[in-house]
Amino acid sequence: MGVAASYLPYESQQQRLLPDALQDWLPEGHSPSFISDSVDSLELSAFHARYAKGGPRNQLFHPSMMVKVLTHG
Repeated sequence: MGVAASYLPYESQQQRLLPDALQDWLPEGHSPSFISDSVDSLELSAFHARYAKGGPRNQLFHPSMMVKVLTHG
């Protein structure tokens, strides 16, 4: 398939001082949780293919995170 794209680190379940996880701040069924789950189920290979061709460039934000931000906005 070619060279894998190099994205900036993104982990939706990452641990932070406050909050430990995004889910700790949001009630079950809240719209960001729905959007996150929905985007995680999407086929985003076209986004990955666009940046997997190699060559010099800055690290990118992960496509899943960007689609979630755009969808929620």
